[in-house]
Amino acid sequence: MAEVSLSDKRKEERPVRRVEVCFSPRQFDLYKDEFHTCVVIDVLRATSAICTGLANGVDRIIPVPTVEEARALKAEGCIAAAERNGQIVEGFDFGNSPRAYMSGELKGKTVALTTTNGTKAIDMAKEMPQVAIGSINNLDAICTWLMQQPGDVLLLCSGWKDKFNLEDTICAGAIADNLIDIARYKSEEDSTIAAKHLFLGVRGNIFSFLKASSHRRRLRNLNLGEDIKYCLTPNTVNVVPVLHDGALIDARRIKEGVVKDLSH
Repeated sequence: MAEVSLSDKRKEERPVRRVEVCFSPRQFDLYKDEFHTCVVIDVLRATSAICTGLANGVDRIIPVPTVEEARALKAEGCIAAAERNGQIVEGFDFGNSPRAYMSGELKGKTVALTTTNGTKAIDMAKEMPQVAIGSINNLDAICTWLMQQPGDVLLLCSGWKDKFNLEDTICAGAIADNLIDIARYKSEEDSTIAAKHLFLGVRGNIFSFLKASSHRRRLRNLNLGEDIKYCLTPNTVNVVPVLHDGALIDARRIKEGVVKDLSH
């Protein structure tokens, strides 16, 4: 009989964690009570912009679901960004283009952000024990971070106005595949199986596969091709935004205990 090593025994004793994919915010209530960590995904473009902003020195991003809330924060002196239907809302300087968050002008600043889909999904998930942000841009970083966290994981796709979309589902499938393959997470839902196999089927050619996707067409019609290319490029940043006292900050700041007062 083969001798079981101490490391193998510890692996066997470790509780198996679960990861599942929720295709759209409309289905969120069916999942929310079963999970510890919720990863909100809005590849085109909110979560890509959030990851890029924090990676480029933005101090914190306050996600709000409505334009009115963003305007109120702007009136209080906060830098504010707003997007609806792929375009910058009138009265705001920028929306959710990741390229706008690469500017050194925002370094050390607090930005209030509202978007068509992503910030609404974040607001929906905010009562969960832990909320993080995922994108194709921070794929390796979010997977590594999740493997270090306790409890089960829900991957919440922001979709398009509560409808299923391809890019968020592919991103969720990539995260689920990593957790299942490397960290031996389990899944029970058909949505997770579908997302995982969708990702595996296109992983070498995501950019081309998504040419026909509905939201990519919308953004292309708005001449936002550079944003699309950036958002579909894996691992451009090494940051995991987490929700802390109503604002998104780099998870490393919490770990290092350097989070400042979050009042704006």
